[in-house]
Amino acid sequence: MGKRLRKARPMCYCVSPRSSSLHAIFSWYEEDMWIEIAKFLDGRSLVILAMTCKWFNRIMMEDSVWKYACLRDLQVPDPGKVAFKWIKLYAAAFDWMRIGAFLFDSTAALLSESLIAPLRIPDEETTDRTLQLQGCCLLKNIKAGIWIADLQLVRCPVCDLDSCDGTMQTLDARHIELFLNEGYNNGSWDYDVLGSHNISKHADGASGGIFDIKHLKDQTTSDIFDLKSWVGKKNDWQPKAVVTLHAVAVNTNLQNNEGIQIKYQAMKAGKEGEVVAIRISQQLL
Repeated sequence: MGKRLRKARPMCYCVSPRSSSLHAIFSWYEEDMWIEIAKFLDGRSLVILAMTCKWFNRIMMEDSVWKYACLRDLQVPDPGKVAFKWIKLYAAAFDWMRIGAFLFDSTAALLSESLIAPLRIPDEETTDRTLQLQGCCLLKNIKAGIWIADLQLVRCPVCDLDSCDGTMQTLDARHIELFLNEGYNNGSWDYDVLGSHNISKHADGASGGIFDIKHLKDQTTSDIFDLKSWVGKKNDWQPKAVVTLHAVAVNTNLQNNEGIQIKYQAMKAGKEGEVVAIRISQQLL
């Protein structure tokens, strides 16, 4: 007698209970989620995403998104209140090559052509005198906040370009809001010469540094004075730069020369306004 075949049972499907909460249903258009995703995108990707549709445009234009991107890419802490939207500050900060960004907490800066520690804060003397005696000067009424640092290498503007054997090096620092101000754009703000002096003998290198006085003795600032960690070897003629949380410095080794002229300049936001840009230039004699 043959074995009796079992009757196959029908397959049962598991059905999850219906949620009473609407938030349990996944939505591609969850604002908080996309704002968090946006924090991992660079500026170009944010703009591309914003162009896909009106909904994304509204989310990607949130000021908090661009603030996060700007502080992240510049690697600086939150400076507090700013006068412009962060998307405009981002565009102004990343419009060209730069050394990096640093922060002015105080309203006083030390400008120095020497990067040998310890740096001495000048007494209340004239700028020309402190430049001659100490190779540095004190600059007050600095606009606090994020500053962008650049290194420019250009042909000497004061001689015949065809016969010029040297270049001029400029450490250029500016407040992040500078390019967005009408006074800068209409040309009413300009650089004033703080002082200059000559080194009338061979110079091994052209150096310059800008320091927040309040943080001159900070551990992060001391990294600038460790020259072996960032200055090039004697036969390396390429410019070098270093930026810390509250300072920036540059150095270029020089070949045989007859000396250099060093010029210090600053731009104010109007005649009695705060200092919004600083330059330290070195030119071969």
